[in-house]
Amino acid sequence: MAVLGIITCEILENEFAYLLGKDQEVAKITILEDSKSARLIKLLELKGVKNLHQIPHISSFSPKPSEHLEVLVRVLEVALHRKKHILQKGIVSAAREMNRYVDAFLLGYGLCGNALRNPIELLDVDVPVFYPVDDDHPVDDCVSMIMGGRDCYYAEQCRIPGTYFMTPGWTYHWKSMFGHNPCNIDSDILKRVFKKYKRSLLVLTPVMPEDEMKQNTEEFDKLLKLQVEEHKGTIEILNTAWKKAKSFIKTKIE
Repeated sequence: MAVLGIITCEILENEFAYLLGKDQEVAKITILEDSKSARLIKLLELKGVKNLHQIPHISSFSPKPSEHLEVLVRVLEVALHRKKHILQKGIVSAAREMNRYVDAFLLGYGLCGNALRNPIELLDVDVPVFYPVDDDHPVDDCVSMIMGGRDCYYAEQCRIPGTYFMTPGWTYHWKSMFGHNPCNIDSDILKRVFKKYKRSLLVLTPVMPEDEMKQNTEEFDKLLKLQVEEHKGTIEILNTAWKKAKSFIKTKIE
């Protein structure tokens, strides 16, 4: 058997649910069960995934004897992004806890404000580390990843300065980005923070229906009086990293 460890942010839960849910090569999906992974688990259950297992702690992980790929998933909270060193600490801590159980890591992160400028050096683990790449460098962040890379991202920023990019994950978690209680958003603070923003750009991909994305952001758009536009996104950058990590794991199985 061979195990791929996945460490990702809540923002990419839809994308990983999409990739894992339809991949017939995955024999078993084990997820560390907590408040951060709850929605990923729900999404996989809604897809009818049968090989899904939940554990209360990484030490509870027990690989299944198999000649197929197995994944061990840890989901980290969006709030870690507020400070670079906190995000680094969270990812490193997760990797060190999982290291003894996996044959490689796949990170569901970009550079994220240069917190992961050198992911391999940062994690300092004894197994290979795979991550989403834009040309010859780690992708800038989750938005750039879903936009299709830096060039696409920058082009839309230049076309309409004051654009807020709404990927599937951000449409669901947008309240969490401000550190507010989701039930108690301060509209005055929100308006001050976004006073120069003009547009909400929905980045559409197959992982979430357009209607659901619009419903998720309706409050945000109305509150800030933003014009809503749509842009065709992609999960190909993440999918490429997933395929590379899988290819390595297959060599361990063979």
